[in-house]
Amino acid sequence: MPWLLLALAITTEVLATTALKLSNGLTHLGWTIAVAAGYITSFTLLSQALKQHLDMGTAYAVWSGAGTAAIALIGATFMGETLTPLKIGGILLIIGGVVVLNLAGGH
Repeated sequence: MPWLLLALAITTEVLATTALKLSNGLTHLGWTIAVAAGYITSFTLLSQALKQHLDMGTAYAVWSGAGTAAIALIGATFMGETLTPLKIGGILLIIGGVVVLNLAGGH
């Protein structure tokens, strides 16, 4: 169950960050409300996952790493942002770091 909560926290964080881009600097009320609701929901879900005994470092690394990778891909796919080989390398390093943290966690 904590991993499901973490997955939902990642999803809502990614949606909130996407809404942040769409809010045009928090000038569109609807998107601004989506940003606030998304981040509040994400942090609430993350806190509940931590409460259920996920290691804090691992949970945060997965949450932030997966969110960062997803946002980079969403930006490139839907918002016309560039995805250079260097950015792809960075995403792969993030994923590798999360994998190593999970392997080192001794679950």
